[in-house]
Amino acid sequence: MRKICTAVIVAMTAALTNPLQAKDKITYAHLIDPSLEGLLYAIKTGIVKSSTVEVDAKALAIPALIQSTPTKRFDVIMNAVMAIPLAAKRGLNLVVLSTALRAGAGREGGSVWVKADSPYKSVKDLKGKTIGNYALRATGTTWIRIALWKAHGMNVSYKGGDMKWVQLPAPTLLGALETGRIDAATLIHAQAYAASKSGKYRTVAETSKDIYKLFGIDTVSAVNVSYPEKLKARPAAFKEFNRMLKASVDYAVANPKKVGQAISKTNKISPEFFAVWMKRFAFFPAVVSKSDMKSMETVWQNAKEMGIIKKYPAASSVVWEHAIRE
Repeated sequence: MRKICTAVIVAMTAALTNPLQAKDKITYAHLIDPSLEGLLYAIKTGIVKSSTVEVDAKALAIPALIQSTPTKRFDVIMNAVMAIPLAAKRGLNLVVLSTALRAGAGREGGSVWVKADSPYKSVKDLKGKTIGNYALRATGTTWIRIALWKAHGMNVSYKGGDMKWVQLPAPTLLGALETGRIDAATLIHAQAYAASKSGKYRTVAETSKDIYKLFGIDTVSAVNVSYPEKLKARPAAFKEFNRMLKASVDYAVANPKKVGQAISKTNKISPEFFAVWMKRFAFFPAVVSKSDMKSMETVWQNAKEMGIIKKYPAASSVVWEHAIRE
């Protein structure tokens, strides 16, 4: 009888202290854009789930992502590739969990757009003109500048260069181009899709294709990063986060129509946007490949030549040992 009572007490204690084992929460900050909403759709709707980890994803604009990085407010944060050497210079070590944005010869990421009836036929026609950009410090912008410099022979310096660069919020770039406030614009994601669909704009440079011709690589502009101490404290949770993120991306790739219809209801964008974005503009691999690491080192090397940074690490040294490899 005493043994039975003891067993009952132990069982009741276990039930009270751990009725439903609390899940580990991973907070994730990503770029605010319909494309990212689509990629995370399966996580946010519970299609992709975990018995051990809960993902709390928050969409932020580029400036907010930059400002949040040194605070370590989020466990994982989508960040620019250029942030890694720049943060290291300030004593902040970032660790790459996966590649977040990749574009290549078959995609139109990083194009320079003008109005369809514009007199500008090539990049060289933009000398002395104003080019609008979504984030002058972004890695995507650095790639664009490298292409305009090495493929088109332009002086891309922000001071004394061939063009005047103006930073504007991404959603306002098409309006600024339409009204003549700027002569050209670098458009990405939803803005590039809108420009393409309208027929009112055309490209004078497709810089992802230029980069591929120059270096034989895709352009990796963003990565998902965390911090050494966070990864060391909860490695299993971050491994599970990586699995869930990849599963969510895989679901979106397999169900672009369903995902596109879902995000169109909350983002005021055509249901076809998501499928078009994945095929024509960029991709979110959620893994890390050898080519991705070569791309990181290529942008860093060219950024060094441009005077943006003085040194950079070997890409292999900043990729997490448990990252999903491609």
